[in-house]
Amino acid sequence: MFTPVKVLTVAGSDCSGGAGIQADLKTFQERDVYGMTVLTVLVAMRPEDWQHLVSPVDLETIKRQFRTILPGIGVAAAKTGMLPTVEIIKTVGQLFAEAKVQHLVVDPVMVCKGTSEPLFPENTQAMLDYLLPIAEVATPNSFEAAQLAGMDEIKNKAEAEKAAKRIHKSGCKNVIIKMARVLPGKTADLLFDGQECLWLEDERINTEWTHGAGCSFSACIAAELGKGSTVKEAWKCAHDFVRAALKSSFPLNQYVGPLYHKAMAKNA
Repeated sequence: MFTPVKVLTVAGSDCSGGAGIQADLKTFQERDVYGMTVLTVLVAMRPEDWQHLVSPVDLETIKRQFRTILPGIGVAAAKTGMLPTVEIIKTVGQLFAEAKVQHLVVDPVMVCKGTSEPLFPENTQAMLDYLLPIAEVATPNSFEAAQLAGMDEIKNKAEAEKAAKRIHKSGCKNVIIKMARVLPGKTADLLFDGQECLWLEDERINTEWTHGAGCSFSACIAAELGKGSTVKEAWKCAHDFVRAALKSSFPLNQYVGPLYHKAMAKNA
């Protein structure tokens, strides 16, 4: 009897379909795992200016969803995305700690695409307290990494390595920092596993349509870990997966454009 690898995403819903749980499920499908969800927040956008309207899910509903999956079904791996309040971060962290999921990927979402300020600045310490200590992998972008590391910003590779080492001290086993627009003309991912800093670098893909890239990246890592890959193997797969999808990204409207999740076979 066929039994698929089951992977959970605990994240927000992007009703436009480009990021959040929608991007995670598309990625899971492309990586050949069975995706399940715990919804933490509903995100809508005003059509006149694309301002984000954020509606958190109540804690009891989050707990009921989580316990439907754990212990109700079981998972090989899991990831987190947007967790909009300190209370939700704490609750999700406690639920995962109780469930003892083998592979947990934390994507510390702090901003929505098109904004530059944290949605909820007070959440940074809660992530460090409740999520990072139980994570196998954390996948901040350069902005989020700077926030978690207590730095103003990350402007080069040396500062990225410094930030990764600081974040690692929170208890997270592996820190991956995504540096899409930090290095001139290049995109780069840094992996610090507690022992060494490893880099993947490529020429930057010429597109402004990158909505859902971070969600897809972390979801791909979770899927590959669930299938038995090492962290390094999952990291490389996610790097290539997102690059392929970016080559087929497209404008959804005048404000945003998502990755195309069927792009791997065409562009790999």
